Amino acid sequence: MALIKCDFFSEELMISTSMTVILPEQTKTQIGLKNNRNGDKFPTLYLLHGLSDDHTIWSRRTSIERYAAEYGIAVIMPQVDHSFYADMVYGKKYWTFISEELPRIARSFFPLSAQKEDNFVAGLSMGGYGAFKWALRKPEEFAAAASLSGVLDIADHVKNIKEDNPIGSALFQVYGGKEIEDTQEDLFYLIQQLKAKKESIPLLFQACGTEDFLWEENQKFYQFAQDQNLPLTHTFTSGTHEWGYWDQKIQEVLAWLPIQSN
Repeated sequence: MALIKCDFFSEELMISTSMTVILPEQTKTQIGLKNNRNGDKFPTLYLLHGLSDDHTIWSRRTSIERYAAEYGIAVIMPQVDHSFYADMVYGKKYWTFISEELPRIARSFFPLSAQKEDNFVAGLSMGGYGAFKWALRKPEEFAAAASLSGVLDIADHVKNIKEDNPIGSALFQVYGGKEIEDTQEDLFYLIQQLKAKKESIPLLFQACGTEDFLWEENQKFYQFAQDQNLPLTHTFTSGTHEWGYWDQKIQEVLAWLPIQSN
């Protein structure tokens, strides 16, 4: 695998920013790593970070490079600050950046497939919310999305902002105190809209540890998904909000993804 730190300029953010990129490489003599590469255009996983992290965190805290190698999949890990993958009221336009500019730029730099069946998104915590939001707002672009310990009931967090809560403090900068229930930022609303329009919904994977502080809202989302007959795979095992859990679960996500063989 090739591991690349890519610094580039974003027109949407109006600043230089960075992404960490993993690209497949076919090797025969490398010891201790099973590398695969299928075709000229790589299937791609956009892998999103959480509230306190950045584009380097998945490669620093997990073995994502090693795990992705056998699947022949590219991994794009962008930097989005604490934006909750939104166009911030007091900040930058990270939703426009992540959903429009980033894929275009990444595909201009690297041989990534633009086909829906070859594109996936996953993330942890804030990034779990971002992954589901991206897939549900752009279902024509993704075959599957995964949330690990996701902040999935974002409307409730916004409604009950507390200054001493790091999630609440960040959300005020993102949404400026506006309620977002029944808007494009609300996962429950997005699902209802897709169901009402009878639009196809990407495959979804949800994981959360039973001791995680986000456990209750993950259960709420799971029950809602069941009621809506969503294509949801879930795993709820013992675990808290920490990297040992996410290192294990990202391996399960990669094995679950419907990666096409060329």
